[in-house]
Amino acid sequence: MTDSGGAPRTGEPADGIAAVLAPLERLGDTPVSGHVAIFEEVLAGLEAVLASVGEPGPDAP
Repeated sequence: MTDSGGAPRTGEPADGIAAVLAPLERLGDTPVSGHVAIFEEVLAGLEAVLASVGEPGPDAP
């Protein structure tokens, strides 16, 4: 995400999205039978990121 000046915001859910999506890179080396586990891992990570929206960050008073 970016602020009105176009600079990336920190502490936003988007900060963790790349890490959450990283397991998708294993799909090409994983048999199709293992894809569901990878998708479930990514889904759980995305749900965690979405659940954190609106929660105070670690630097919050």
